[in-house]
Amino acid sequence: MIKRPPSIRLAGEKVVLREKRLSDARDDYAWSTDEELARLDAALPLKLSFEQASLLYEEELAYPTGRRQRFGIETPEGEHIGNCMIYDINESRGEAELGIMIGDRRYWGRSYGTDAVRTLLRYVFTQTRLRRVYLHTLDWNVRAQKCFQKASFVPTGNVARNGQTFVAMEVWKSQWEKPQQKARAGVPPME
Repeated sequence: MIKRPPSIRLAGEKVVLREKRLSDARDDYAWSTDEELARLDAALPLKLSFEQASLLYEEELAYPTGRRQRFGIETPEGEHIGNCMIYDINESRGEAELGIMIGDRRYWGRSYGTDAVRTLLRYVFTQTRLRRVYLHTLDWNVRAQKCFQKASFVPTGNVARNGQTFVAMEVWKSQWEKPQQKARAGVPPME
């Protein structure tokens, strides 16, 4: 019998990141069919039935890929409020792209996304060999840009794709470590 590695559970100040599970399917389906959430992700809402989407979801959980690592975002009480991931993982270049969505609108604008991003970066830069994390966010999504900047991301330019303009942002492990070292030394962060 093959022993499965222990599941990952990452605690932040406001959220817990944990591996995706089948019980997330209903929330994820609702969020992926929501027009406003799709627009924030520069995507089209999912048009599959829940049954069709569930089959794909089960398959994705059963056969994970080494090019992406997905997490559910929960409150400390265990309420599933969103998802985040690193994807397009390129170990030879030491980099990956980050994606996040707080699907439960009750948690918007309350720093849950910022905490999830910070928690994911802590995992990436302390538990993997990745040295750079990058992302693309819509140029008009100022709230997301502020969230990413609070988590140490720096804008690097604009990217046009599929008729949309995105702000490219990145954080290098060396940049991320500086605020962590100051925090350990008792220096308050600048925000």
